[in-house]
Amino acid sequence: MGKAMNTYVGLDVAQRKTAVCVVDDDGKTVCHGTVDTRPEMIRAFLEAKGCSHAKVGMETGPLAVWLYHSLRKLNLDIDCIHARHVHSALTVQLNKTDRNDARGIANLVRSGWYRPTFVKSLECHNERLLISARDRLVRVRVSINNQIRGLLKTFGVVLSPGRNDVFRREVLAADPSVEAVKSVILMLLDTWRHVSLQIRACSRMLEKRATQDPVCRMLMSIPGVGALTALSYKTAIGDPARFRRVADVGAYLGLRLRGNTSPVTSTETAGFPNRETGRRDRSYTRQRHACYRAMELNPVWRVGRA
Repeated sequence: MGKAMNTYVGLDVAQRKTAVCVVDDDGKTVCHGTVDTRPEMIRAFLEAKGCSHAKVGMETGPLAVWLYHSLRKLNLDIDCIHARHVHSALTVQLNKTDRNDARGIANLVRSGWYRPTFVKSLECHNERLLISARDRLVRVRVSINNQIRGLLKTFGVVLSPGRNDVFRREVLAADPSVEAVKSVILMLLDTWRHVSLQIRACSRMLEKRATQDPVCRMLMSIPGVGALTALSYKTAIGDPARFRRVADVGAYLGLRLRGNTSPVTSTETAGFPNRETGRRDRSYTRQRHACYRAMELNPVWRVGRA
């Protein structure tokens, strides 16, 4: 009796259509096709070809999170591969088409020369969406604030560095030399006030979610860690079991070692951001304390501590 043939599937995902290619152990194409970018259509295609138990691979992209979890629910064995790794593997191809890309991804899955990318849960992305929306609203408010100040300076009105209600009162009390400027300033101020209300609404939603989450409540027990920092840290980490050491968390957040190098001594200190670290990662010190506190109180967060 012959050995059962293993099959491997590559998905080249686009917004409307997805190219599907199935190869065998020898890298020969078993079948290929194009289906709508919907999980049930991909599942139906593989079932019709008798490949519903094949190993499936796809690259990261805008639809990767939704498609990955949807195909998992349909009992497909799927791995998500980083787009950089897929790009490096496909650069040897002469002709770049959707069909050839799907075949290249299938052969990459067959070879096993890749590391599956961790895909966060949809719940985690839902919380990150709220945090990102608030961050965008804050940027819009700062932009409007600066625009109002700049416009008033043109007409000889300099506002003090106040915020919120202080800023609003000073704008209303301003008396620019040109009467037509007042209507424009009031329109911008009304937009600024509306955006401020939306920021407060987002903050209340974040605080509500943080108080209902046991991990966030644990993190907020640390002095200086609030709802926004706790939720940001929790959603950035996702599953803590995927980190073998605590020091790996800093590298994952984009931090680098800062050291002093000389002909005599060469030292490196971990856990401190350098100038290249993004502004969003400047709260790493508080997040690191939150991580240690979480590991002390919850055994699940102690995985791989070194």
